[in-house]
Amino acid sequence: MTDTTSARPAVWTDFGGVLTPPLGHTMAKFCATTGVDAEILGRALATVTARYGTEDIMEPIDTPVVTEEEWLREIGDVLQADHGVTLHLTTMADIWFDGRETNHAWQAHLNKARDRGAFVGMLSNMVPAWDRHWRRMVEPAALFDDVLLSFEVGHRKPSPGMFDLAARRAGVPPEHCVLVDDLAHNCAGAEAAGWQTVLFTDAESAGDRLATLLDGTV
Repeated sequence: MTDTTSARPAVWTDFGGVLTPPLGHTMAKFCATTGVDAEILGRALATVTARYGTEDIMEPIDTPVVTEEEWLREIGDVLQADHGVTLHLTTMADIWFDGRETNHAWQAHLNKARDRGAFVGMLSNMVPAWDRHWRRMVEPAALFDDVLLSFEVGHRKPSPGMFDLAARRAGVPPEHCVLVDDLAHNCAGAEAAGWQTVLFTDAESAGDRLATLLDGTV
């Protein structure tokens, strides 16, 4: 049994939108590069996403239940049939990650947490084909004690299984875990699992909130 009085806190950070610029910023850049109107792309994404029984556009490819190449083919077919727009891609990764900047300010806060003795891990819903790309942006071994990716572990945020597994991997009870994420529904899932959360909007405010939680030993 875990000794909850002596367990060190575990900080699990998201990747996209936290260690990177906001997802909206990246999507706008993607649309500008491909020449596809953002509203039209959004409609096509919604159409394809609904086929998989979800409203989360990334769920089909970060679990994954379909390959990114097949998913993009479906999106391309909808764009052509419904909107007269041509988009032929086998992967988004090159465009999605080209020039994408690491949030070094947040990385510094994670390093401070680790220096204070906290376990620091990355908890991300990640597409298999994007794995090598995100690893170019950060040094996992230097920054994290562990990395949990949806496509590798068979769970994804905000499912209870993802948070249960993360707590076990950190070796601490749920009440000693903190999720830092830019999506409210992921934070809600973590809170339902007994975690503390930081809804990320910027590195400074998130860092202050995280420091407060660590001061209280979570």
